[in-house]
Amino acid sequence: MIRLTLYTTLGCHLCEQLEAWLSVLASVEHRLEKVEISEDDRLLERFGERIPVLVDADGDELERGFEAPRLAEWLAARGWLDEAAWRAAQEGEEPRPASRGAEMRDGRRYLTPPGKL
Repeated sequence: MIRLTLYTTLGCHLCEQLEAWLSVLASVEHRLEKVEISEDDRLLERFGERIPVLVDADGDELERGFEAPRLAEWLAARGWLDEAAWRAAQEGEEPRPASRGAEMRDGRRYLTPPGKL
């Protein structure tokens, strides 16, 4: 299993798109740790205009991973790309992000209140 870190913030639709592509294109089991940047001034300054930023265990960063070709290239360079899924994805639609503990309203993502899950 590989460990990846995603620098994100609540309501980031590009982050959701990256997560959806990652779930389709990664050929290896992965654990994704999400780091909320809005709660830390240093992280906000470093990643604020760059999110989503995906980082591997070696500290190598990927910006704009929501663009499937960039993510596919990054995964392939590490031997983590599901080639068949990538070929299929090139012929079809973009993956739709799964809603896990969140709901969409007026184009924005909100956490689902307790008891509604």
